[in-house]
Amino acid sequence: MKIYSFRYFFIATIALLFVSCKSSKELSFFNKTPLGKTKKTTKWDPKTPYNIEEFRAAWVATVANINWPSKPGLSIYEQQKEALALLDYLKDHNFNAVIFQVRPQADALYQSSIEPWSYYLTGEQGKAPEPFYDPLKFWIYAAHERGLELHAWLNPYRAHHTQGGNIKNTSVVKTNPELVVGLENGMYWMDPSLQETQDRSLAVVMDIVNRYEVDGIHFDDYFYPYDSYNNGKDFPDNKSWSAYISNGGKLSKSNWRRQSVNTFIKNVYTEIKKSKPHVKFGLSPFGIWRPGYPESVVGYDQYEKLYADAKLWINNGWVDYFTPQLYWTTNKIGQSFPELLGWWQTENSKQMHLWPGIKVDLGGTKENLDEVFNQIMITRGMLPKSKGTVHWSIGPLIKYDTLSKGLLAKPYKNKTLVPPSPWLDNTPPLQPIVKTTKKGNTVQISWEHNNTTDVFRWVLYFKRNGKKWQHTILNRRNRNYNIPLTLKNNTNTLNKIGLTALDRTGNQSEFFELIIN
Repeated sequence: MKIYSFRYFFIATIALLFVSCKSSKELSFFNKTPLGKTKKTTKWDPKTPYNIEEFRAAWVATVANINWPSKPGLSIYEQQKEALALLDYLKDHNFNAVIFQVRPQADALYQSSIEPWSYYLTGEQGKAPEPFYDPLKFWIYAAHERGLELHAWLNPYRAHHTQGGNIKNTSVVKTNPELVVGLENGMYWMDPSLQETQDRSLAVVMDIVNRYEVDGIHFDDYFYPYDSYNNGKDFPDNKSWSAYISNGGKLSKSNWRRQSVNTFIKNVYTEIKKSKPHVKFGLSPFGIWRPGYPESVVGYDQYEKLYADAKLWINNGWVDYFTPQLYWTTNKIGQSFPELLGWWQTENSKQMHLWPGIKVDLGGTKENLDEVFNQIMITRGMLPKSKGTVHWSIGPLIKYDTLSKGLLAKPYKNKTLVPPSPWLDNTPPLQPIVKTTKKGNTVQISWEHNNTTDVFRWVLYFKRNGKKWQHTILNRRNRNYNIPLTLKNNTNTLNKIGLTALDRTGNQSEFFELIIN
């Protein structure tokens, strides 16, 4: 047996101690003394053999039962079975994150003292699952066990959807009618300009952050509603607008509305960081900021229609990751995917994560597969420092077998890590303490760690004679792994391994290399 112990030490020179044992040799390194969490934004370099970082996520929508559960009122067994099938799909197809909608219409797919249980879960708003369970806790645990981050996706302002069942007395439409306006398509919306609306939505966010082990909080493109929801008419906020003017307000109505949303976005980011700095805040706005940005772009003006100044948010770094919905093809004149992605990158002055949202529901044809491949490869080429893509949605990924198999065979052939966020946490975990034992044609690898609370996953790197380095990503509960010494016909003998610990924000411990004799 050979025992390898790896620790950081504060001196620059690594000390090697060779101690005789009865039937083994012991090789010891020392851990570097932890210096505390640094605010440096220069990415920590773990000195691994190669980079294996790329954010791969899919949205799981609960509004209108788009993705989960398949319909309201399913049994607990059926709900959980469907959830595990979705998470297993992501794990098996080498995704590393799920963006799960937990607040589709001022309701909750989790136990909340602020808002009622969702209609989409039980078929009756305000009714808890029977027998009781907390779906968000279930999703988080199951996702983490599969090596997936879970980002809780909320709609900050929608009060009632047209497919949200009957409006019950538990709905904000009834409990707080002073916050809500009706739209001509049958939806209800909370007025974003009201302080009470902002306070309520922020309280919901922080309730989730403080009580659940989520990896991120996520908003999509619904700020002020699309004007089509009100048959092209202006948002009906005359009451709050008149109150603003009466109190001496000087902004135009458009600027006043944008200021309300901007203030809310900034406050959400600030409060999350005060409570749990490692929890990422992600925004997924409409893919076009304004027509003419860049010059050839035409289309919907979210700045003037949704009152969402998404450019300001990314300019100011009020997000940890930014996912503009670039749901157009690469050759779409006026809304070209690479052209828009390039423009958003020029606005990313704080160098936060820019992981575009792409639409995969273009059919099960080879042309659709090629388009998805192209967009992933374009993203990798344009954003090499932090690669990543978010897929709308998990439904088409599962529906189109050609797409699923194609992704797994080519761009998603190997598992990856979520890129780290050095502005949140730039201190790596301690190195693991590793030992190896040979038994026949098997190398048994086991390890320990001096601070398991700082470990989210493990990465085992290995190299065979005549081959490049490879890797496998292991669950946080793993403490051992067996790997063949030689492959078939006694070829490609394993000659090197290395193990790193990964923390919640994506930092790997410093890589070390072991020679297998």
